[in-house]
Amino acid sequence: MRKHKAIAVGASAALIVAMMGGSALAQSPSAAPAGSASAPVSAKPGQDVKMLLLPKFLGILPFDQANQGAQEAAAELQNPTAFDYDGPDQANSVAGQIDLVTNAPTKGYKVVMMSNNAGDQISPAAEAAQAAGTKVVTWDSPIPSAAGESLFVAQVDFTSIGQVMADMTLDLTGADGGQVAILSASPDAANQNAWIAAYNTALAADAKYAGIEIVDTVYGNDQSEESYNQALALLDKYPDLKVIMSPTSVGIVAASKALTDEGACDKVKVSGLGLPSEMKDYTLSGCAPEFALWSFVDLGYLTYYTSYLLATGAIQGVEGESFNVGRPVSGNTTFTIEKDPTRPDVNALRVLMGPFTVYNKDNVEEASK
Repeated sequence: MRKHKAIAVGASAALIVAMMGGSALAQSPSAAPAGSASAPVSAKPGQDVKMLLLPKFLGILPFDQANQGAQEAAAELQNPTAFDYDGPDQANSVAGQIDLVTNAPTKGYKVVMMSNNAGDQISPAAEAAQAAGTKVVTWDSPIPSAAGESLFVAQVDFTSIGQVMADMTLDLTGADGGQVAILSASPDAANQNAWIAAYNTALAADAKYAGIEIVDTVYGNDQSEESYNQALALLDKYPDLKVIMSPTSVGIVAASKALTDEGACDKVKVSGLGLPSEMKDYTLSGCAPEFALWSFVDLGYLTYYTSYLLATGAIQGVEGESFNVGRPVSGNTTFTIEKDPTRPDVNALRVLMGPFTVYNKDNVEEASK
């Protein structure tokens, strides 16, 4: 079993995860003004910018932690207008996000900071918002085609997520491999789809994973009860199942609870992406021996800083621009806008945060405090 390890994901990562989409209407990356890369800009505090932080939906801890980080940045930048943290409920996530983005310009928002749960369905609303003068910065989950998106604040390089999922799977199945099922969030979640694609790519790229068989991908729509029931159905459908891989903080907890309730943890293990505070008991019990995640607080902080700079005109949102933030994020205080290599077929830009940490029994208790 791995010991505690933080995996830094460099901004120069060049591996590609192919994502669907492509649109001539997406913002075209262009070169930054000469000298901008060597002279990162800093924010001018105290400017009045009305901003909306829009999660996929309300009511789960990772998005509340992102809100916490954004609140920290807002206080630091002394924006006289408090930003709004608003979003749909889980059952109405896609339509609710589209509605909030559609109405953002008339409500006076200068920038919408969105974790996209609507795939490319959000693009017409995002493009209309941009045309009306409202920037659209995505975080956590981008617009696949980048249409209507100013830029994406990426938590980590999506390729690296697929690799760590493959490594954790092998740890749990052993060298001989076995049957693995994926419990994802929703079919429209761009980040989930990219991570699963990267996972499958990693599994196919190395002979050491040859024994791992992905038997199914199911969706719990980031609802606890639905995810719980999907995990139970997987146990019934695949009696030889060894691992449920769930790259969603709701799904990984629900699957762990389902296996615990069924007394199945000795036979089937759970892994994926989750919060230490929610996964501690399942990790210590051996039901979910290993999982990974990044800091949502830092992601919210970096997203707010990036969006404030963009909305105030300190940066234009073009490739090569660099800017400073007020405190270290992943050990860095300077970030650079770059082409998004995980969406190579469209004109997409990103700011890369990183890193993530793999948690196990050796570090989960400390991280959950």
